[in-house]
Amino acid sequence: MKLQSINPHDQSVVGKLEISTKQDVDRAISKAKKAFETWRFTPIKKRIEYIKKYRQKVEKNKDEIARLTTLEMGKPLNQSLDDIPWEIEFLDYYIDKGAENLADEVVLEKGKEHYRVVFEPYGVCACIAPWNFPLSMFNSGVIPALIAGNTVVFKPSEYTSLSQKLAADLLIDSGLPEGVMQVLIGAGDVGAMLVDADIDLMWFTGSTKVGQQIYKKCGEKFIKALCEMGGSSAGIVFADADLKVTMDNLYWARFLNCGQVCSSIKRLFVEKSVYEKVLKQFVERLKKVKIGNPIDNFDVGPLVSKKQLELLESQVKDAIEKGAKLEIGGERPAGKEYEKGNYFEPTIFTNVNFDMKVISEETFGPVLPIIPFETEEEVIEMANKTEYGLTSEIYTTDLEKGERVGKRLESGVVAINTDSFYKPVCPIGGYKKSGIGREYGKIGMQEFVQVKLMAVNKP
Repeated sequence: MKLQSINPHDQSVVGKLEISTKQDVDRAISKAKKAFETWRFTPIKKRIEYIKKYRQKVEKNKDEIARLTTLEMGKPLNQSLDDIPWEIEFLDYYIDKGAENLADEVVLEKGKEHYRVVFEPYGVCACIAPWNFPLSMFNSGVIPALIAGNTVVFKPSEYTSLSQKLAADLLIDSGLPEGVMQVLIGAGDVGAMLVDADIDLMWFTGSTKVGQQIYKKCGEKFIKALCEMGGSSAGIVFADADLKVTMDNLYWARFLNCGQVCSSIKRLFVEKSVYEKVLKQFVERLKKVKIGNPIDNFDVGPLVSKKQLELLESQVKDAIEKGAKLEIGGERPAGKEYEKGNYFEPTIFTNVNFDMKVISEETFGPVLPIIPFETEEEVIEMANKTEYGLTSEIYTTDLEKGERVGKRLESGVVAINTDSFYKPVCPIGGYKKSGIGREYGKIGMQEFVQVKLMAVNKP
């Protein structure tokens, strides 16, 4: 049976791949376990040599990776191309710092006593990735897992299987020993078979609902699960913010990738004295946004799937029925060129409340509710009034205030006067139902290893 990759612009078939069976899953796990017995003892510098070769292949094939990304999930081509140097930067970090981040650490040396911490791989790591940043989501789980000495069985998203399989093929073609990295193709049922298999470590990025199911299964098996899940990040604009910088940052923080970013700003709180000014500037900015075929580099492309579009429409309808004021957007764009695609206009709501789905749920699309506030206490309470806690952004020229508010926000990332926090050295992860575990940086790499204390008393 074939899995079809569908172009969200016009529902055409981009390509087909054979769907993996239960036998394929069992075979992959068996091969991964066999490969682990050698791979775990391969010196880390040798493992990193394979990643260096992979890096070169990514750079060489960047145009094809970007093209497939755009065709499969609707990201404007220039944004898909921009993702590549960003990923090269992350690969360079793993190459340069991988051995150092996982090196033995002497914690006590006194007389005859010599105590050190060593890091050892778990075994077979299952990686299940989402679709919104295909290359990044492949690299985020697979690369640190391999450097740490685990073998990997990877399942790409059913929406971006072609682009993520391309990345996997480039890595395998870098000379990896047989069984060290393998790919399974399919939707959630194949992912469930992988989670149920005899794995030793789980890495997942995706929705909170699915993440909770995976975490429960891993708990029953008593294996570690790293889960980066949903978000409903708060943006906070104080009256003293530099609005020229703030407005540009907030636009990208919400509408990059058609709003399909787990860490994007999904609720914007603005101090009352500048609320109308911020609202007006945002609406004017969105009036200039051009929507269309992402391969032609329009500002905003389609949502990844009909399912995602229909969910977003239901959230918007709920807000309107409950009294929200639609400032701009709110529907599919009119015109023949949009009829087949999963397009939705960039949208701003005001007069919203916490009973509306655009506030209480994660909105994965170009929709932003804007809410006024008067005091720090009020905005902190509203920002924290969510089951999510992935990221948050604060805009103010008073850094002491920014720090003060930031320390009280229940999120794994607080960014002050910036929306740029995905850096190779920075550990990213969520509070509450936004996830467990961290990605990137030294802390993120050490999530993929077990910690062993070697306590030695010298004769």
